[in-house]
Amino acid sequence: MKFNEIKRYPISGSRRLSNFLWAIVLFFGSSGFLLTGFLCYFNKSTFDIQFFPQGLIMVFYGFLGFFLSLYLGLIIFLGLGSGFNEFNKRDAYIRIFRWGFPGKNRRMDFYYAWKDILGLRVERNSQYILFLQVRGKKEIPLTHIEDPLTFEQIEKQASSLAKFLQVSLF
Repeated sequence: MKFNEIKRYPISGSRRLSNFLWAIVLFFGSSGFLLTGFLCYFNKSTFDIQFFPQGLIMVFYGFLGFFLSLYLGLIIFLGLGSGFNEFNKRDAYIRIFRWGFPGKNRRMDFYYAWKDILGLRVERNSQYILFLQVRGKKEIPLTHIEDPLTFEQIEKQASSLAKFLQVSLF
């Protein structure tokens, strides 16, 4: 087996530093709101806040932030969106793998024949995204959506992959 017959690009998905930081900030911020709201209810607060309406609103926002931090922690734990893109020249297939929500479709594992690949396309909306064009299918995004790439980075990645796949770049 030659070393350059298989290329595999990992995708981090929800396991990013920004998600970890937001989950921690939301957890501690919402805990502060909950603590202050409940202390107002029991008249133990050092602040001059009445329970109705200020304390009640603080409890509401505290619960909201707490459940949002729980949700973020859960998607980080499950690794939603993480996976890899594999381009295998030796066996003539392309594999796109991602983890999803629990259930029967948790594993999203797509295989495409090498001969069905039409090309690659770079699109610029708010950032540059590299798409794989497959015969008879919708275009498949290959780049990390969470990590915006510069034009030079996406151009280098796209040209390297197009040369490896031996397809045109649009």
